[in-house]
Amino acid sequence: MLRKYQVLIPEWLEEYIKYLADSYELSFSEIIRAEVCYAILCHVSKIFPDFEPGINPDEILGLMIPREGEKLEREELQRIMSKIYFETRKAIEHRLTKESSQKSK
Repeated sequence: MLRKYQVLIPEWLEEYIKYLADSYELSFSEIIRAEVCYAILCHVSKIFPDFEPGINPDEILGLMIPREGEKLEREELQRIMSKIYFETRKAIEHRLTKESSQKSK
């Protein structure tokens, strides 16, 4: 379930998010979610080298940057986004499990 939050961002970041939204034909919110997920995957992968996501940040970049003259199909983009969301959820669960087990020691 999605929830609403208000986030204040500077104009330069707003312009970049709008640029990405136009480029990928996604909503402003979808771009923010994707970027947050990407950051979480990068972060958790660095902090916990034992965590191996089903898709790593380099693979995401490779999938999201279409070859010259090509455009990602909407279905393919949604498939990639779903995988990113799924892997991010696994990363968060991994981190929370690891940190809660460390606190209980």
